[in-house]
Amino acid sequence: MRIIDFFDRGVCLNPERACLKDADVTHTYREVQKRTYRVGNALIADGLKPESKVAVYSPNCAVAFECLLGALRGGGAWVPVNARNVASENAYILDNCDVEVLFYHSEFEANVALFRRECPKIRRYVCIDRAGAGDSVYLEDWIAKSPETDPDVPATRDSVASIFSSGGTTGRPKGVLWSHMTWETMIANFYGALPVGKPPVHLVIAPMTHAAGGVAMMLMAVGATHVILPHFDAEHVMHAIEEEKVTHLFLPPTAIYVLLAHPDIRKHDYSSLEAFIYAAAPMSVEKLKQCLDVFGPVMAQTFGQAEAPMVCTVLSQRDHQVIGDKEKEHRLASCGRPTLFTRVGIMDDDGKLLAPNERGEIVIRGNLVMLSYYKNPDATKEASTFGWHHTGDIGYLDDDGFLYIVDRKKDMIISGGFNVYPSEIEQVIWSHPSVQDCAVIGVPDDKWGEAVKAVIELKPGAKATEAEILKLCKDKLGSVKCPKSAEFWDQLPRSPVGKVRKKDIRESFWKGKARAI
Repeated sequence: MRIIDFFDRGVCLNPERACLKDADVTHTYREVQKRTYRVGNALIADGLKPESKVAVYSPNCAVAFECLLGALRGGGAWVPVNARNVASENAYILDNCDVEVLFYHSEFEANVALFRRECPKIRRYVCIDRAGAGDSVYLEDWIAKSPETDPDVPATRDSVASIFSSGGTTGRPKGVLWSHMTWETMIANFYGALPVGKPPVHLVIAPMTHAAGGVAMMLMAVGATHVILPHFDAEHVMHAIEEEKVTHLFLPPTAIYVLLAHPDIRKHDYSSLEAFIYAAAPMSVEKLKQCLDVFGPVMAQTFGQAEAPMVCTVLSQRDHQVIGDKEKEHRLASCGRPTLFTRVGIMDDDGKLLAPNERGEIVIRGNLVMLSYYKNPDATKEASTFGWHHTGDIGYLDDDGFLYIVDRKKDMIISGGFNVYPSEIEQVIWSHPSVQDCAVIGVPDDKWGEAVKAVIELKPGAKATEAEILKLCKDKLGSVKCPKSAEFWDQLPRSPVGKVRKKDIRESFWKGKARAI
């Protein structure tokens, strides 16, 4: 099936149900479908060929989703462009992915001027909220005469449906090719692990170009209403859950920590929630327990990456119900078990699959895995050594099949000849009541080669000392894994999707060194 077929299923189930709702409009499934017909037909009339690249550059809003769906309707391949990226990175993504048509919000008119200079392959600019500058066309004028009939552009299971960007925290982002089969497998995995009863109400907060948008696309298949917020604000999120009777939402752990720290967190009604999904970074077990106490038994974790999206494994709501069970509570530190249509293994450097509880690189197989990196055969070959996709994450599977991520392969610290995995230490530091977030890195040290260092962001108004952080770690982990030092920063650097940029933190300590290990 094509992605747009899943949306059309939602239309068939609930044509008059609200589909997209933001501060300005509420459109039903039938209304959104008609809009996608017009956008798709306008693109085809403008010369769009199947699998030609189309991007939407906008804050979260209803019309941006309509343009995305319209691009898919017209047979285009969607290239997500995160509105929170710096303009130069987006210019690189647009040019590297050969984008031909750009839908954009007028909020980014100045950045679009940069794209006009640096992205010569873009031949059509469509401003989605008003008349744009230069040769841009206004969306409503552009689609005014387009027919409200389905162009019904065919596609095969291997046709390119979208080109997502790899994380980009270690260099230029790579384009990751998803086929319609990639999407179909992700959707099947999602519903297999997190079944839905009544039509959901989904709160879209994180960027639609990442997990929140993926969840929205998947939930459209069952006629979900998507309540769209333009950005994360803890107070707005709490009010929206209560007032809109939200059943589903996604947030990365960093945003969840801010939510938990809000003084009014326990003053709202969250009884409508069915699935509060978290992913994209490791989650503090202590803060996860707080979530279960505040929101109830609704937490659900997924694990994936751009190359094998979002649902390689799932820790379901039921899997979280282990607090107090000494034999199972450790599972809260896992990211769940492999989903129905995805195989997960642990591999050593020689291509040998390892036994349970042995640590190695997490590898993935199945139709969820990307087609390839766009125009990068060498990187594709490297990532698919031994016939498996290599995630770059170090982990292990326990005897019950739960996956534990120990660290990124490249984040491992070698201190005095010992392998030290930062995430294990971060879990302990996160348990401190004053800690908002932290990053553990290796810093240069004449004696140890690398010394373990903790860089910490405290909750607003909270206090802690280096001595108490180090004592906590030593008591919990012993002297080898205990950081040699800790320092406090007002704010940790984060990527546009909320991940702590360890690379940036680490580089600040390795400047001027001949080696970085």
